[in-house]
Amino acid sequence: MIRVGVIGLGEIGQHHARIYSQLDCELVGVADIDIENGRKISNKYRCRYYRDYRDLLMEVDAVSIAVPTSLHHEIATPFLQSGIHCMVEKPIAATVEEGKALIEAAEFGGAKLAVGHIERFNPAVQKLKSIIDQGTLGQLMIMTIRRVGPFVDRIRDVGVIIDSASHDVDVARYLMGREPVAAFCRSGRYKHPTQEDHAVIVLDFGDTTACIEANWFTPQKVRALVVTGSEGTAYLNYLTQALTLHTAVEKTIVSVERAEPLKQELIHFIKCVKNGETPMVNGYEGLRTLDICTAAAKKKSNILEDAISIAESVGLSN
Repeated sequence: MIRVGVIGLGEIGQHHARIYSQLDCELVGVADIDIENGRKISNKYRCRYYRDYRDLLMEVDAVSIAVPTSLHHEIATPFLQSGIHCMVEKPIAATVEEGKALIEAAEFGGAKLAVGHIERFNPAVQKLKSIIDQGTLGQLMIMTIRRVGPFVDRIRDVGVIIDSASHDVDVARYLMGREPVAAFCRSGRYKHPTQEDHAVIVLDFGDTTACIEANWFTPQKVRALVVTGSEGTAYLNYLTQALTLHTAVEKTIVSVERAEPLKQELIHFIKCVKNGETPMVNGYEGLRTLDICTAAAKKKSNILEDAISIAESVGLSN
């Protein structure tokens, strides 16, 4: 049985621990600098608590890393180099350079590196992908995505582009099945002193344009995607996993078998570890998305002057 651990027991890390305790693997231990919270979670899921994450190195075959982005590289590196498979919450790292270093560490240690772009495992997104690939919507023209809502206090080390919009940059790449040839971004800060808190990103896929809006100001939480093609339009709600198709003659509510995306993601990760398969969102996939978001986050002037050629920057072979 695969022995797993979880490093970082904030909101997301606690869900990793919960789900691992339900899967066909052994949750060996959890690590966090908060002793009280760490012991509470370890008692809840009947595993060991470690204050120092490095104590897990000799105890596990795989680990989830759910710590602040700025710590991803530091914490994941020794595990990957030791051949311990890692599920790193998105983004892969704080910088493109650190992301590349994690890929190199995984290759050195022969470890699987998965990146937690959870929306790829949303059943509604996967259903929409199959509909697009079947040609039901015809030629895709416009993809509009909104990921807006109030600020979440746990986010402290990255801005809204890397924290929020990165989900949808990854989804756009996944649905299109190819890389954008250029990106445009307009972002700004209103309340937050060091990081952008609102942004609009436009990804140019040649014959299709994806427009992503993200902010930390909208009073209500919205997670919505609209794909417009020559033969119809699809409306998707990430939160409810509702998917509707509209054509010129009819409206169809698509049957989607609802499931918890994080659970589906971790099932996939454990399967990859057991069977030696490549994760759907491997290090290269995570790095491509981070590269686009990093380029977007650096551009804050006139949108017409913010064209970023990313064809080369994301041209990473795997």
